Amino acid sequence: MATRWLDEEQQRAWRAWLSVSELVPRVLDAQLQRDAGLTHAAYVVLAMLSEAPGRARRMSDLARRANQSQSRLSHTVGRLEERGWVRRERAADDGRGNLAVLTDAGWDVVQQVAPGHVEAVRSAVFDPLSADRTRALREALEQVLEGLDPDHSLRVEHGADTAEER
Repeated sequence: MATRWLDEEQQRAWRAWLSVSELVPRVLDAQLQRDAGLTHAAYVVLAMLSEAPGRARRMSDLARRANQSQSRLSHTVGRLEERGWVRRERAADDGRGNLAVLTDAGWDVVQQVAPGHVEAVRSAVFDPLSADRTRALREALEQVLEGLDPDHSLRVEHGADTAEER
């Protein structure tokens, strides 16, 4: 079978994607480090907890939503526990699972950091784009995502009103 090389337009798009996928997290990490001494990965954990009923999620669900392995999430939650922003509890419904719970202090951090974070997201991603290009970007990314995960087993559907987008 012959190799299907990328054409010039595909090559340019791919290289732009590689650069964006490396630079956006770097920009967001820098903003969060500056404003709260947080990594983007830690902020996502706090944000996912802030959106949950009772500000608590099973660790397995949180790992999936935060796009982290169980091991990495455990370390992230441990660091957030040390700061008093998260605590772990046994799940009351079955006693087997563990929950991560956003504390009041963690909730305060999310409320303080979210405005600067959303401004960094806007500045890095959306300010350079018109409404039409934003829609086209969303549609293109959703199409790629559908090809990567057609049965929706690898992703969590995020609502339109999340802390990440506030």
